[in-house]
Amino acid sequence: MHLIVDNACMDLITRRAMLAGAAAVKLPRKLRLGMVGVLGHAGEILTPLPHIPDVELVAVAEADPAELARIRKRPVAEKATFYSDYRRMLDAEKLDLVGVCTSNGDRAASVIAVAERGLPLIAEKPLALSRAEFERAKKAVAASAKPIWLLLPLRYEPQFLAMRQLVKDGVVGDVGMISSQKSYKAGVRPVWMKERASYGSTILWIGIHMFDLMRWTSGRDFTEVFSYQAQVSAPPGIGQMENTTTTILKLDNGGTASLHMDYYRSEAAPTHGDDRVRIAGSKGVVEYMAATGLTVLRQGGKVEVVKEMPPERQIFVEFLEAAFNGKANDMPLSDVWKVNEITIASHEAAATGRPVRLS
Repeated sequence: MHLIVDNACMDLITRRAMLAGAAAVKLPRKLRLGMVGVLGHAGEILTPLPHIPDVELVAVAEADPAELARIRKRPVAEKATFYSDYRRMLDAEKLDLVGVCTSNGDRAASVIAVAERGLPLIAEKPLALSRAEFERAKKAVAASAKPIWLLLPLRYEPQFLAMRQLVKDGVVGDVGMISSQKSYKAGVRPVWMKERASYGSTILWIGIHMFDLMRWTSGRDFTEVFSYQAQVSAPPGIGQMENTTTTILKLDNGGTASLHMDYYRSEAAPTHGDDRVRIAGSKGVVEYMAATGLTVLRQGGKVEVVKEMPPERQIFVEFLEAAFNGKANDMPLSDVWKVNEITIASHEAAATGRPVRLS
């Protein structure tokens, strides 16, 4: 039995709810936002801005001339000053917060520069491509004592909020297995994603989403990781990107988890991505995939489709509420550090062919 929903109607309801949530944010004063880069998931910051009157985009730094030209045309940036060098922007502008959406290879240096100026920041992920870079960024952020969040919006989507609550309510019992998937269309990727130095790896770029989501929904942590990643029969549009990866992880209670990712999704598929998460335990299984929605299978029962969903939450709004209104939040600094550690360790395991212990 599947829950049938009119997608166009649901999209409209979701957009209305998101805009209402953004408009409801009341901040102590008008905040001046600067953007270091507008790549990747910059839309998570820029799209809700017109509906958040207490935040104004005043400056944008982007080294890529084509990207800079594109952002100049957006109404949200009509009052912004534009820079090709983010260090010049950080020195010249009086900012209250910064979004960091650079290429993966430039991220650590950008985060360090923002942290050294004592500014709250919300950054694209991962924070760094290597353990050494990550430790430097971590040290700079810790010294600044200012909030840092990562753009990990999946945790705030209704189906995963509902999945998390079901696990907390004991529907699964003792979690013994988590399995997850990310499958994307390859398409033609921007230059920075095609090159190893600016991309890093597919585990680093998209794996971090699922490592975070598996911890977030299950309430479990990881203690060890091993990975494979490769490029097999890849289309010409993805450059050096790996298009197949598998990661296995040990849970803190002795259970197991896995993540498999690929760029083999058909270009004719109705959506760009196919994300899936399944959490199995002593009392039942909760599972999400787009084709079936969120389902529950209890021991001795039949498959149930979860119809009641919590409202979607916007990650940029959550960040503003936490950083400037002191609201209790779901992304503590420990989560930021841990998910980066897991991701870098997973990448290292694939590179060395050895499992990596997690602290």
